[in-house]
Amino acid sequence: MLHQMLLVIDVGNTQTVIGIFKGRELRASWRASTRQEATADELAVMISHLFSLAGFTFNDIEAVAIASVVPSNTASLQEMSTSILNIQPLVVGPDTDTGVPILYDNPQEVGADRIANAVAGFDIYGGPLIIVDFGTATTFDAISRLGEYLGGAIAPGVEISSEALFGRAAKLSKVDLICPPSAIGTNTRRSVQSGLMIGTGGLVDRIVERFEEEMGSVDQVVATGGLAALMRPECKRITAVNISLTLVGLQKIHERNKAISS
Repeated sequence: MLHQMLLVIDVGNTQTVIGIFKGRELRASWRASTRQEATADELAVMISHLFSLAGFTFNDIEAVAIASVVPSNTASLQEMSTSILNIQPLVVGPDTDTGVPILYDNPQEVGADRIANAVAGFDIYGGPLIIVDFGTATTFDAISRLGEYLGGAIAPGVEISSEALFGRAAKLSKVDLICPPSAIGTNTRRSVQSGLMIGTGGLVDRIVERFEEEMGSVDQVVATGGLAALMRPECKRITAVNISLTLVGLQKIHERNKAISS
């Protein structure tokens, strides 16, 4: 079991991240657009093609772990796993044994990706810890010194904010999501980039500051998600970037549950 080949899949509203672990080593990972209407067969074709890029096949896979916030994709991935891979997948949810106590008022409301982030974050960095995930939404998760999931905050993601702005402002055109050279934009493109990127950086720092006031102290502020590396220069409080955090959390949750069931 130590060297088992594990397929991990993190389905977000905008992007799906796929990884292959051999034991605890992440051997390959990919990021693809999430298609909520995708069937089990379509997902199998897409994942199989990605596998071929790194020299893997479905025959290599011995176990599957899934974190998904898109119910239709969850069902399709479960069907793909059972019917094509002949594997019963572990689908992470609030009832999954993760070793992390969830202190949310209603644990059912906590997304599986946030649970996986908490597991990996505490295992790698210890606590107290704040995790900032730059995905469809920008989410903030607070982990105590004892590894408890205390709660968090949810803000519109950078891409959602940009789409809303361009959709409502007729005279504004879409811009690349890159950090501008200065906060004071000298043209419309740089002005928009300043508002989106530097503005989000300020939002992150302020929420982290308030979290820290309520938690007493924080050892690490870890960023993950597709835009984490891009946003780090604009976020003074971020101490580390780990774009594979959710995948690592899935591996650790799977390992824990296999050990319990064996």
